[in-house]
Amino acid sequence: MLYIVATPIGNLKDITFRAVEVLKSVDAIACEDTRHTKILLNHYGIKTPTTSFFQHNRFIKAEYLINLLKAGKNIALVSDAGMPGILDPGYNLINTAIENKIEVTVIPGATAFINALVLSGKPAHEFHFIGFLPNKKIARKNKLRKISKLKCTIVFYESCHRIISCLEDIQEIFGEKEIVLARELTKKFEEVLRGSAELILKKFQDSPPRGEFVAII
Repeated sequence: MLYIVATPIGNLKDITFRAVEVLKSVDAIACEDTRHTKILLNHYGIKTPTTSFFQHNRFIKAEYLINLLKAGKNIALVSDAGMPGILDPGYNLINTAIENKIEVTVIPGATAFINALVLSGKPAHEFHFIGFLPNKKIARKNKLRKISKLKCTIVFYESCHRIISCLEDIQEIFGEKEIVLARELTKKFEEVLRGSAELILKKFQDSPPRGEFVAII
């Protein structure tokens, strides 16, 4: 069995009893960064062996993990935070397992963009999740113009290094439309900013942006 296990996005207490049980019982845990995952495992006294599974070794390591699964081993797949398979190489392993007729199941838990969407108070009955906008300004503005035509809530991730330029583009294309930015979700310094892009940009003049952001328009 391949277990897809959601892990906390910040607060280490945000993990299910079932997830802890699975992580203790499997034969191995495949994780993006073994050092990062060890913090969680040590916190819960989990001694299960870990193996790295990240963007640059995903094809070679997927073959190794599939062979273990075919041999009757149970493997847990985790990401650095949240649900594996969303904007990380986990989907490669999941697809490969399905193609090889290996049983797959999900152990649910935290996902940053869902938390932020609910926290925003914006309509969530229909939404469009983008992941990350393009890095380059022209491509990003073209993408924003395209999604500005959508008649639903829009959700995407952005880093502290690009959020200023991103907000400038949002201001140009969306005008005074209210947006929501959520950062450091579930952590001590969790913060939710609401208002137009122009208003939030003014706030950042006094307090430079830090952390990873989820944006909701």
